[in-house]
Amino acid sequence: MDTAQRGMGLDWAGAAELIRRSAAEAKAVGGRIACGVGTDQLGPGAHTLDEVRAAYEEQLALVEETGSQAILMASRALAAAATTPDDYLTLYAHLLRQSAEPVVLHWLGPMFDPALDGYWGSADLDAATETFLQVISEHPDKVDGIKISLLDAQREIDLRRRLPKGVRCYTGDDFNYPELIAGDDRGFSHALLGIFDPLGPLAAEAVRILDTGDPKGFRELLDPTVELSRHLFQTPTRFYKTGVVFLAWLAGHQDHFAMVGGLQSARSLPHLARAFELADGLGLFPDPALAETRMASLLDVYGVSR
Repeated sequence: MDTAQRGMGLDWAGAAELIRRSAAEAKAVGGRIACGVGTDQLGPGAHTLDEVRAAYEEQLALVEETGSQAILMASRALAAAATTPDDYLTLYAHLLRQSAEPVVLHWLGPMFDPALDGYWGSADLDAATETFLQVISEHPDKVDGIKISLLDAQREIDLRRRLPKGVRCYTGDDFNYPELIAGDDRGFSHALLGIFDPLGPLAAEAVRILDTGDPKGFRELLDPTVELSRHLFQTPTRFYKTGVVFLAWLAGHQDHFAMVGGLQSARSLPHLARAFELADGLGLFPDPALAETRMASLLDVYGVSR
């Protein structure tokens, strides 16, 4: 399940059904998935902290019931209702105490969702970091790891170096991921990235190379993908999903280019055309002829002569 903004057209009932079905499919082949726990069933408008807590509890119960790992997502409703850092400390402490097993905490920056500006109780990222770290330090046994989506490599490095022993750092930085995953002599970030969807087999091969102790070979394979990632995640970043679904269609992983809420129209034709060019240059299409045919059909819809 998407660990970023889930409230973009798919309602909670639909998301809950997908969680149940996906968890069952994973279990059937001996696997397990992680699912986002948020408050998107509340919808727009003002909500009390008690309502926010209850919404989190409802989703946490469902995810744990399916046997999936929970990712506590950043909540728009909490960002609107909280007035101090203590509001975050209190609510997250309550959720962590009742979680059945360690969860992943997600800090999603406002570049992905403007409604999350000032999360953790301050628009000052240094102050917000201290609150975030306090949540973790007070409940290290209930935090498997943290996902950082701030698109600031040095801030992520500084933060991961301050994590309690045993708490992982999962990078959500789709701009600087090769260096963050390769790491340094003081640690590294695990990959939990949107860009790894379109990169697929190429990313898997890069990680296999890294596992052999060859960070140079890893970077040589993954560094050339950054241009595509930065293109897909350019401002407004929250529309990166349009490019991801577009490339999945071109690659033959799905038979249509249609999205919930009409988000297939969230990016311009020139943007999509450039994504096609970059992905093709990386060899990401299993069937290049199919990708070319589908790209041509999209151009026809727009009346573009070729």
